[in-house]
Amino acid sequence: MDVSHGPGMTGEPRDLPASPGLPDTLSDVLEVVRLTGALFFLVDARTPWVAEAPASSDLAPVILPHAQHVVSYHVVTAGDCWCESPGHAAMRLEAGDVLVVPHGDAYQLASARGLRTGWSLDDAVAWFRAMAGGQLPFVVTEGGSGPEQLRLVCGFLGCDALPFNPVLSALPPLMKVRVAGDSAGRLKALLEFAVAESIGARAGSRSVLLRIAELVFVEVLRSHLTSASSHGTGWLSGLRDPIVGRALARLHAEPARAWTLPDLGHEAGASRSVLAERFTHLVGGPPMFYLTRWRIQLAATRLAAGTAPVSLVAGEVGYESEAAFCRAFKKVTGVTPASWRSRRRAEST
Repeated sequence: MDVSHGPGMTGEPRDLPASPGLPDTLSDVLEVVRLTGALFFLVDARTPWVAEAPASSDLAPVILPHAQHVVSYHVVTAGDCWCESPGHAAMRLEAGDVLVVPHGDAYQLASARGLRTGWSLDDAVAWFRAMAGGQLPFVVTEGGSGPEQLRLVCGFLGCDALPFNPVLSALPPLMKVRVAGDSAGRLKALLEFAVAESIGARAGSRSVLLRIAELVFVEVLRSHLTSASSHGTGWLSGLRDPIVGRALARLHAEPARAWTLPDLGHEAGASRSVLAERFTHLVGGPPMFYLTRWRIQLAATRLAAGTAPVSLVAGEVGYESEAAFCRAFKKVTGVTPASWRSRRRAEST
């Protein structure tokens, strides 16, 4: 694959540096929601061509059985194509664009609008099962013998979507990212590394490629964080804001602290009224509402991963009583902590 056609323009904004002394909030979230590479492959296609991806609910059991959810992305490194998904406007993609499908919608990628594979759901799932099982080549050749060529880098990642994944909740069903600035060079290097790794067929190659799949996705998010409109809203926009970003960092650094709005405003360098207004506008809810949901996400991860008593987990995420924790947990998830733990253990066996 010729990654020289990959993303990389001149004159884009450079990456925003992290605030000194503050934790890396994006990394914190991605670690807690267990972002895990599931599939990573390249597509080399000529017109006419079409490919379809089933919904996450159909894909997850096949490519990463214990994952709650599957996120996919496609980096266009040469040529152009269309993305169509039921209920959403068609989206044209060209070299340098990245399509991210964060909520698990079914979709098609094709050289022209309206093309379909004619596959049944079982056919599509069988193809992905074969890819996940290593039965298909790393570089997939698609399409006919037309003159126009397309090259894609395709990644599928597993993660937790429930009870609260602030990254996913902030993204639209279909998101086009134009990789820019320093991210373009890093992404190009990652893709070159992936190609070299696939050719070498060294021991551990599959594990390396899946880690690259994760790195590519994080780099795309960072590029979006850097280049997104300053007037946008959502969790990622909140990270960019000097006041809301600092407040998010403090909440993630000390989620068990007995926060009050005045305390958080002081830490963020703003009055409580300014903080509340900006936080709600950008993140979609008040700071204490966000904190509750993040505490429940932390607790849900701990409950699923270990055998610690519910009372201990409650204290670890900032609740003084088990009863108060159980009420908050059920309000967010719809089930008790014990039921959550039992269900997740059953899903993982």
